[in-house]
Amino acid sequence: MSEILTNSKARHEYHILETYEAGIVLHGTEVKSLRAGLGQIRDAFARVENGELWLHNAHIEEYSHGNLYNHAPKAPRKLLLHKRELRKLAEASAAKGCALIPLSFYWKNGKVKVAIGIGQGKMQYDKRQDTRNRDAERELKRATMHRLKGRR
Repeated sequence: MSEILTNSKARHEYHILETYEAGIVLHGTEVKSLRAGLGQIRDAFARVENGELWLHNAHIEEYSHGNLYNHAPKAPRKLLLHKRELRKLAEASAAKGCALIPLSFYWKNGKVKVAIGIGQGKMQYDKRQDTRNRDAERELKRATMHRLKGRR
């Protein structure tokens, strides 16, 4: 399992409550662009429409050698899940303050998969607290490494 794209903004902006693995319907030129790492999912989101899950705003660049059969970079793409998972996601997205966010695209057995998370929006003070905790943890690691190196 190797990652193609990650959404670095997702864990900063949202509390991820649950994650799901979904397949994605892609054209050949989209797959080739993803192999080259040409895309971004920073502003992407998923929405349940008519009993199907769709990924919106994901940008996959046009393939340079695609000519006539190239794809639209920001076209909505269908995500593939089991019916019970779709029902859970539909219920979760209907709840106030929750959104369906793509966390990453990755390869699994030669196919592109999408990690979808149910995210609940963070307030500004939550983001600051996360930054403080991360900095404190980094300082603690730095201090322990410095102490261990000094004992040699």
